[in-house]
Amino acid sequence: MSLPSTSATLLHGPLDIRVDNARPLWPAPPGHATVQIEATGLCGSDLHYYLHGRNGDFKVRAPLVLGHEAAGVIVALGPPAPTPGAGENAGPRLKVGMRVAIECGVMCGTCGYCTEGRYNLCKNMRFCSSAKTFPHLDGTLQEKMNHPVHLLHPIPDNVSYEQAALAEPLSVLIHSARRVGLSPPTSFPYSPSASSSPYSNPLQNGTSQPEAPYNFDHANNKSVLVFGTGAIGLLACLLARVHGAKRVVALDINQERLSFARDHGLADEVYCLPLGKPASGEDALEQAQATITTALSTLLPTSADDDKGVEGADIVFECTGAPSCIQQSVFAAKPGGKVILIGMGSRNVVFPVSAAATREVDILGSFRYARTYGEALALIGSGRLKGKSAPEGSEGKELRVLEDMVTHRFALKDVKEAFELMRKGRDEQGRLCLKVVVNRGSSSA
Repeated sequence: MSLPSTSATLLHGPLDIRVDNARPLWPAPPGHATVQIEATGLCGSDLHYYLHGRNGDFKVRAPLVLGHEAAGVIVALGPPAPTPGAGENAGPRLKVGMRVAIECGVMCGTCGYCTEGRYNLCKNMRFCSSAKTFPHLDGTLQEKMNHPVHLLHPIPDNVSYEQAALAEPLSVLIHSARRVGLSPPTSFPYSPSASSSPYSNPLQNGTSQPEAPYNFDHANNKSVLVFGTGAIGLLACLLARVHGAKRVVALDINQERLSFARDHGLADEVYCLPLGKPASGEDALEQAQATITTALSTLLPTSADDDKGVEGADIVFECTGAPSCIQQSVFAAKPGGKVILIGMGSRNVVFPVSAAATREVDILGSFRYARTYGEALALIGSGRLKGKSAPEGSEGKELRVLEDMVTHRFALKDVKEAFELMRKGRDEQGRLCLKVVVNRGSSSA
């Protein structure tokens, strides 16, 4: 049988990424659909793979297609899975021509973590574009791909492919916001045996059910501090706004990124952290405390009659993975506050355990996401994702922040140039590279 071909970009090693225009495309197997990829956002892990042929301990052992922030359109549906369960059958809600966001983590659906709804912790997880498992599971930097139907989420009519691709990083923040109490545990009920909804748990199957009510004031009267204003940090600021935080402040070493956060109404105050020679051991902790104390005196000033001094934020999002920011995060939280660790950096960091314990600062980890995609897409299409300065009732204004985050666009054939731009951080005109999207159209970097 002669198979149709598709175009794909494959990473063969460090800095060695090639376009293959004659890659065989197999028919969609049972419980899968063939999706034509319309947009893929590139993130830091993709860049690590491109630069080093690995991401931390995960080394590329065979040519790998990168990309996992994606959206596209269904062009073919495979037959139903033979044994319904764990969401293999999507029922009537998916059809050819439907626009979908692609959730790239393929869980087993049967382990304890999956049945509890925490499938991001599934030990048998295979993640598109990750070299953790072998054979690797290819990502979305290709023209067409087959993917399980229960991990394809319908896109609202008023949401573009690019915006839908950003549902992946937004999902990271929704999950972390639930973990730290900034948002409700989930607005969409979970039951392994319940019927499926495009805005609920992807492990469910059957007919759709109505969307659950959403709580937009969960963080009322709370202050939020965000380390890092890359795409993840900006979305952390945006989500804090959505949930009614009384004050949002952002810190980074890049003034231009901070200016984006301020100009788009995502942060009340911004602070550019000083660049200096990092200390080590106990000196690093003293340096971290001194640095953040200076920043807090500007970002979160106390009233003249407050005898507690500078205390810090109720919730701290650490989105950089930088050791100095991880150390500062403990001192950035107020006594009784919470720190959520999102950024992935050094494996081991000198950590102020005593300060965390005596000030009762809760340190929480956050890894990827679970049961978030429907919520992310609903938020993007809801009209609520906008900065504080956006006028009330301005239709489409909420999407402008997401659109402006995408600073550069490339065609699939130009993906190497896309990664080179990310490596440099600026284009030839000197413009900051914030978020790169690869799409089916022509490049417009």
